[in-house]
Amino acid sequence: MTVPIVWAVAKRYPDVRITVLSRPFARTFFENLAPNVNFMEADLKGEYKGIHGLNALYRRLTAKQFTHVADLHSVLRSEYLRMRFNLGRFKVKHIDKHRKMRRQLVKQNNKRRQPMPTSFDNYAEVFAKLGFPIDHSDFRSIFQEEGGYLNTLPDAIGEKHEGEPWIGIAPFAAHLGKVYPPELTEQAIRQLTERYPKSRLFLFGRGKQEEEFFPKWTKEMPQCTNVSWHLETMRQELILMAHLDVMLSMDSANMHMASLTGTKVVSVWGATHPMAGFMGWRQNEENAVQLDLPCRPCSIFGNKPCRFGDYHCMTGIQPETIVEKIVDIINP
Repeated sequence: MTVPIVWAVAKRYPDVRITVLSRPFARTFFENLAPNVNFMEADLKGEYKGIHGLNALYRRLTAKQFTHVADLHSVLRSEYLRMRFNLGRFKVKHIDKHRKMRRQLVKQNNKRRQPMPTSFDNYAEVFAKLGFPIDHSDFRSIFQEEGGYLNTLPDAIGEKHEGEPWIGIAPFAAHLGKVYPPELTEQAIRQLTERYPKSRLFLFGRGKQEEEFFPKWTKEMPQCTNVSWHLETMRQELILMAHLDVMLSMDSANMHMASLTGTKVVSVWGATHPMAGFMGWRQNEENAVQLDLPCRPCSIFGNKPCRFGDYHCMTGIQPETIVEKIVDIINP
């Protein structure tokens, strides 16, 4: 979610050199983002593990002679680095996560159902405090207007033909409170194959649940393609996402990845809620599928077990509701 903001800062201040420090997987999002944006990997499980590792990382960072430090994460590791930079008299600012508002939003009783600032607004605020205010509304995609080049993908993906809807489906997430039940997902997929017999449905994800269900769905519904069987890198997945007509996703990383390619997303929300500020970039909340329940949201990140035990916020959503949202996007 930092990508549109970093891009906006780089565009507004082309003479400013920006280095993004993150885990190695994030390189894909930044390495071609703008001429003045660089990426630096931090192996927190190896070279920079523990306090000694963070001290080594700090020394390496100071050697690069940065003048400003933006902590967009504000977790224990970044807070330690922030302390070191503050002691070194660097100009340092960090994100305000509005933790009090979060607690009020997920309380069991007397919830304060008030939309929070988006993560994008919070990130932009950090740069404004550092002296780099921006208008962060212009970002459209990490690719050019035509999207990434499909011909760089394996033959199993192939060309997109006229009148052939391409639908992405990412039905799983890290926590149960953010997962639409697989049996209901299968119903939605079957309805889509019946509604669009010439469509192609691309199944995204690489976890244990995907390994359990995707082979079955691809065998029974030939229109389905298991992306993990054919694409090896995140960049390849982003290229494919850029050519989708619509992505169906949970409140998960795939929602944000598709958003960064300019693809419209039908997102399904259970324990979490868009008002917590984590809706995908430029996504319309009208395309968010959710039930209006007094217990929602019960969690900011979806990692708390359902206090009723039935996850009705997910099981109560009908597959037809999701399908109609997708149809509205494909056939506006």
